[in-house]
Amino acid sequence: QVQLVESGGGFVQAGGSLRLSCAAAGLSFSAFSMGWFRQAPGREREFVAGVSWTGASPYYGDSVKGRFTISRDNAKSTVYLQMNTLKPEDTALYYCAADLRDTSWSVGDMSYWGEGTLVTVFS
Repeated sequence: QVQLVESGGGFVQAGGSLRLSCAAAGLSFSAFSMGWFRQAPGREREFVAGVSWTGASPYYGDSVKGRFTISRDNAKSTVYLQMNTLKPEDTALYYCAADLRDTSWSVGDMSYWGEGTLVTVFS
């Protein structure tokens, strides 16, 4: 059974930083592209960042480019999201997701999802 468990969310003042982690189990981690998505109240879930199973150049949503960094550690079956210069509009439930090998990074194409970790940014 595949499990994705996010951690690291919390309350942070605008301008601050948080590091999210997603520990994966029950899958061949190195064969999966891993992504972070977020959903704010009343809004659709959106792509934040992704790193392919090959470890090639990561992908970012326009709103987080230059502020967020995604990385993966295949030895630990874990993907990270370093979030810097946080803004109130970054407040959302952040989800980890996995898709086997290549992916379009669309919400509907991701195969597995975690339950999310809440990030709240206050000004």
